[in-house]
Amino acid sequence: MALSPEEQYIRMTQTPIPRLIGRLAAPTMVSMMTTSIYNMADTFFVGQLGTSATGAVGVVFSLMAIIQAVGFTFGMGAGSCISRLLGQRKEEEAGRMLSTAFFTAVFAGLLITAGGLAFLKPLMKLLGATDTILPFACDYARYILLGAPWMCAVFVMNNCLRSEGQAFLSMMGVASGGVLNCVLDPLFIFGLDLGISGAAIATVLSQMVSFGILLSHFLRGRANTRLHPKLFTFRWSVYREILRIGAPTFFRQGLSSISSVLLNTAAGGFGDAAIAAMSIVSKVSMFIFSALLGFGQGFQPVSGYNWGARRFDRLWDAYWFCVKVSAAGLVVMGAAGFLLAPQIIGAFSRESARVVEIGVYAFRVQCALYPIQSVIVLSNMLFQSIGKAKEAAVLALSRQGLCFFPMILALPLFFDVRGIQWAQPAADLLTLGITVVLAGCFLKKLAGMRQAALKEQTGGRPAEKS
Repeated sequence: MALSPEEQYIRMTQTPIPRLIGRLAAPTMVSMMTTSIYNMADTFFVGQLGTSATGAVGVVFSLMAIIQAVGFTFGMGAGSCISRLLGQRKEEEAGRMLSTAFFTAVFAGLLITAGGLAFLKPLMKLLGATDTILPFACDYARYILLGAPWMCAVFVMNNCLRSEGQAFLSMMGVASGGVLNCVLDPLFIFGLDLGISGAAIATVLSQMVSFGILLSHFLRGRANTRLHPKLFTFRWSVYREILRIGAPTFFRQGLSSISSVLLNTAAGGFGDAAIAAMSIVSKVSMFIFSALLGFGQGFQPVSGYNWGARRFDRLWDAYWFCVKVSAAGLVVMGAAGFLLAPQIIGAFSRESARVVEIGVYAFRVQCALYPIQSVIVLSNMLFQSIGKAKEAAVLALSRQGLCFFPMILALPLFFDVRGIQWAQPAADLLTLGITVVLAGCFLKKLAGMRQAALKEQTGGRPAEKS
């Protein structure tokens, strides 16, 4: 049974931070890791069809990043607003944010479908498909484009449920689709002999199932925020707030798409094996990275609620708790990935030793730098959840834009394949420097606000250390 808005407010502003983050983060981690399974499962099963087919999944990943960018933009933008509005006890305004974001995202998905199908081959070439990869990429992308409206809507509902603290309901919808995708992939690819098209059909059908489950939560009143056509509005003030906060996510996801194109183009100079290898590394890294994103998204509603409720002490505690726990987790996952890299990469490509050779080195370099992502990601999510759009936008632009673009363009010129393998790690190190500067300035101010909040709560007496 769903909590009432008042009960949810008390839960988000009074439950001890470790317990609250744990309850919210576990379902969001499952949701994010399940989302990444869509692409990883396709890469695994399609990898049995050959190197060019594996490369096609990597090429179309850029297209899926565009679809995700649209869905996440409206979902994260509305979600941040919803958590702060609920923290201020403004339930009807929160419903207006949700409904406007949902229906706008569906319409944007329809535009992507129409435009993508109309220019399918030129689009695939633009995304980095070689002549041998192009037929596979077109077969795969055709069905992904048909599912764009559903996918955009899923991302909106998923993020908005998490933002109001209903992480378990969000997980139910996303995880169900992910499990179904893993079942349907081998059935459609091999059982029905549909090849790479079967992988795409399985993905779209799974997303439609997730859509139905998530929508049912709103229609049955299990969510605290209402979703209804009557709450949809064309008011610029609503769109401005959604887009202002959602823009960093759009930049991050949009730049992910562009960076994938640049990566495919740079790798293409070294053959299909290089494209396939970097595609595998990207999918496996994203699976591990999604655990961090899920943990961080368990932090975001806590951050938004308590910022809106002016509980700066809880915001401070939540941020540092999440940074420490995520860093420890990434040390463990990075070490495991480094040691098991040959087995992990080899599982996706049993036919090409060159794919495994390129992939293992690239994966190990990224594993070594996983722990620094805790500061980068949590700081970005902190800024986004409390409405600091400029700082969030800078960090979102950095990792796969301002820092990655020059690395992927320059390093291969001097170091050949090694340059491709080092491009993302080098960009991560540069992004860490930017994060330390931005987060350090804000945390210094937050520390003062925290002390003032604690002083107010204790009636001017020195606060006891927790």
